[in-house]
Amino acid sequence: MRKYELMYIVNASLDEETRQGLIDNLKNQVERNQGVVSDVTEMGMRDFAYEIDHMTKGFYVLMTFEADVETVVELERIMRLNRSIIRHMNVRLDEE
Repeated sequence: MRKYELMYIVNASLDEETRQGLIDNLKNQVERNQGVVSDVTEMGMRDFAYEIDHMTKGFYVLMTFEADVETVVELERIMRLNRSIIRHMNVRLDEE
């Protein structure tokens, strides 16, 4: 398993309960596939540098986890299909 860092932006118009459910769902997706989530940091509401789909704000979340490639591919697929996630970026961390 390799270490990854995932940053994603959730639609600002979602209520707290729905947003928390989405964050928990992504975390559970990693854990269901024998991955290990080491940290989930909710960075909060931030302004965008430019407008995205007529939105100017989003809720930023940073998740650090270990997983295999198949889990990461499935996670990317789920995020692409979910309209509540505005943008996402997954980065593999270097091994030390």
